[in-house]
Parts: sequence; structure tokens; C-alpha cells
Amino acid sequence: MPGSIDTLLQSRRSTRAFTAAPVPRAALEHMCQAARRAPSGANLQPGQFHVLTGPALGSLVAALHEAQEQGTPHRAEYSYFPTPMPTELKARQRAAGYALYQALGIGRRDVAGRRAQFARNYAFFDAPVGVVVTIQRDMGKGCFMDLGMSLMSFLLSAEDQGYGATGIGALANYGPEVHQHLGLPDDEMVVCGIAVGVADQAAPENQFRTARADLETFTSFHGFD
Repeated sequence: MPGSIDTLLQSRRSTRAFTAAPVPRAALEHMCQAARRAPSGANLQPGQFHVLTGPALGSLVAALHEAQEQGTPHRAEYSYFPTPMPTELKARQRAAGYALYQALGIGRRDVAGRRAQFARNYAFFDAPVGVVVTIQRDMGKGCFMDLGMSLMSFLLSAEDQGYGATGIGALANYGPEVHQHLGLPDDEMVVCGIAVGVADQAAPENQFRTARADLETFTSFHGFD
């Protein structure tokens, strides 16, 4: 039963553990069509969604695993975080990480455990479907904003259909490797990945929720009584 937008926004969370149940192509096409209906400045509709499952996904995951094993340095093609990270934002980042690791029973000094968990990004958290999201290299910053709205539309469509999903910004760390493995056109850059599947409700990493800032910290109202 389709939910209201408020219900979907409240229920959606980043899913990092999945069952082995497959996702029908029709459901994925619906998600992609929802993504394309997002607002777009001048109707440029930036971004491409490369949807993988089965052997196609498995071979990409294997290539990413090999890159990690060989110590291939990260070579993201764009800057995701501010440099340097402001103190208040660093606190948010750490709080989110600590909440995840606590749910998984990974201690703050367990460096190996934290690295192993982070490496799961490159396996799409063992989801049955992995999506590689790209954008043309010559697009401006506003087009990244439009792509972000497309991504949110995709995630809400997944939630509406009863599937779990999470964005994987870390995929851009191996942008050149992903680009080469998928044979992407030279004018596309890797922005992120998305893991999609049926959420494993019993998994501890799917139990916690990250906090959101209070309304007063990011909103101001003018001209109201």
C-alpha cells in the first residue's frame, strides 16, 4: 500500500544488510522512472543509473575487492566533504559512525573491525542489486543538486515499494576502476552507488537511526507572526 510522503520520509533509513531475495526488474524500472521525475533546472535531467545484478554485479564487486587487496589508492573525481571539515560537522560524522559501530559491537579502538565494515561499501553490502550513478563531467554544480533530487526520488520509490536501499558515496573512491570495469563513456564520472534489496530486519546495522538537527538549527522564518 503506497504511503504518504511524510510516512515514507519517516520510515526511510540507510539499509546495510539484505536478504538474498531478488528485486524484479519492473520494480527497479519504477525506481529509475521516479528518479527521472525529479525537478531539473532547464530540464537537463543530469545523471545516469547503471543497474547491476547477478554476475554483472559480482564481477564489479570482485574488481573492487582486488583494488582494495592491491592497495590501490583512492582517486575520487570530485570532493564529497568540505576540506577542512568544520568542527560541528565532524561531530555529526563521528556520532553517525559511532552509532553504526556500536550497533555492530565494534569498539572505538577496533580499527580492523571498522575497516572491515567500511569495506562492505565496495560489496554493496551484499545487496542483490547495485546501482552505479554517474554524471557528465562538464555539468555544473547545480546539476549535482538536480542529481541529488533524483537520488532521493529513487530512494523514496524503493521505500514505497517495500525495499531497503542506501547510497554509497564511497564508491567514488574507486571511480577510475568502476569506470574502466563498466566501460563507461569518457565524459561520465562516477558519483556514487546505491545498494537495493529486501532489508534484513534482524540485522543490527538496520536497527539504529541517525539523529537529525533540530528545526531551529537550520531554519529561519521571516515575516511571520
